[in-house]
Parts: sequence; structure tokens; C-alpha cells
Amino acid sequence: MFAGILVSVVLLAGYYHLYFKPSQKPVEPVSVPEKPEPPEPPTAPDKRPMVAIIIDDMGREKEPFEKFLALQEPFTYAILPETPFDSEIAELASQNGGQVMLHLPMEPEEYPRKDPGAGALLSEMTADERIRLIKKHLDALPHVKGVNNHMGSRMSENSAHMNQILSVLKKRGLYYIDSLTTPESRSLSSARLFEVPFAERDVFLDHVPDPFFIRLQLESLVKIAEKKGKAIGIAHPYPVTIEVLSEQLPELKKKVRLVTASEVVSVRKP
Repeated sequence: MFAGILVSVVLLAGYYHLYFKPSQKPVEPVSVPEKPEPPEPPTAPDKRPMVAIIIDDMGREKEPFEKFLALQEPFTYAILPETPFDSEIAELASQNGGQVMLHLPMEPEEYPRKDPGAGALLSEMTADERIRLIKKHLDALPHVKGVNNHMGSRMSENSAHMNQILSVLKKRGLYYIDSLTTPESRSLSSARLFEVPFAERDVFLDHVPDPFFIRLQLESLVKIAEKKGKAIGIAHPYPVTIEVLSEQLPELKKKVRLVTASEVVSVRKP
């Protein structure tokens, strides 16, 4: 009987091995598709109006520029030609989120009693002399994106002179911002003629270098920006200006978006 049981066990083992032997082929892993990452919610558009702040008369000293630069804002630095720190300031501004303009000296109504400084464009020059001088200043200033006038009330009122200036800027792809030192300026008509990106100064922030006055001017700048969607303020490297801007910037940026000058210019069609 025992022998019979042993035979049955052997037969069953052979049957199992024959019909139920596990496959030697490795089982392929089942690929489970990765769950896609949910799309990021769209960023809400920044509805704050734009404000460009231009710091005029740069290049004579380095220390005021460094104080503006320390504020880490996208200021536009209008640099006078033939000044001790013109190229150095242009390089540093460009490397640190600022923008570079040529602050082009031009003849004022009060000339020669009021001197626009080295490298100024004068009415007594020939057209070729003025054009050569503009090109020289632009070639000497690295990273230049545009031009605004230093003084220049007499020059700005002359259409032929402004046409000469704007024709050079057109060829170089630069913009022009009129500081509006005279209400009789012809720069807009020249910019239209040559289709040069253009804007006009809205507010001088510190022509009275007093803290209370500068705060009032900043308020005016904000109101204009809120009305027009953008505005341009011009300041100078005065200690009081740096002090007031440092104090007012946090509140200012709640209301407006600070940008470089190139973001507020546009081509005005004839």
C-alpha cells in the first residue's frame, strides 16, 4: 500500500511539472502612465501704470550714481558726453538693470550767458558739424539706447536742427525723449517725420531741490501715469532726490510699475 501511495505522489508531481511549470520568460513590468503635472495658474496681468524715471546730468561724479544704483530700480541714466565717468557709468548701469541715454547738450535761449557744457550742439555750427558731433558722442557711449536734451531751448525750437538730430537717431535705431525745456519745441514733428520712437517729459521732480516739493512732484507723476497709463519723470543727482526716492519708493511701487525709458516711447505717425 505504501508503494502505491508513493507512485501516486510521483505521478502527481510529474503532472504538475508538466502542466503548471512557471514560465522561464521574465515578466514585463507594466508601465503606468505618469500623471501630468497640473498647469500653473495664469499670472494676473500687472495693471499698474508705467513710470520711467530718468536721472539727468550723469557722468561728472560717480558717487551719486552708485547711490541710485544701490536702490536696485530700472532707472534710465542720461549721461553727459565728455565727462570723467561717462563710459564707466554706462557700463555699470547696463550691467545692473538700468538703461543708458545720451544727455545731449544743446544751445539754450540764454546762450552764451548760460553754457550747456562740453560737446554742445550750437546754432552757429554747420549741419555737417552738428551731425558729426552727435555721432561722436553716440560712438563714445556704450550701451546707449536713446537721447534726451540737456538745456536746448533754442535748438529745440528749430525744425531744421531737430530734423538733423532725429535723422541720426533713426539710422541708429534710437529713441528720443524731449525734456521740454521750451513749450515751442519742434521735436515731436521731427520724430513723426522720421518715425523715431518718442516721448515727452511729464514732470521735473526736483528743479526745486526740497523734500516736500519732490514728494508733491512724485504724487503728480503718479496721477499723470494713472490718467495716461504711463508717465516720465526727470530727476537729478542731488542728495535730497536720492533721499526722498529711497523713502518713497516702496509706496510708489504699490501704485506704479517702474520701467526703463524705452518702454514708454512710441512711434508717432505723421
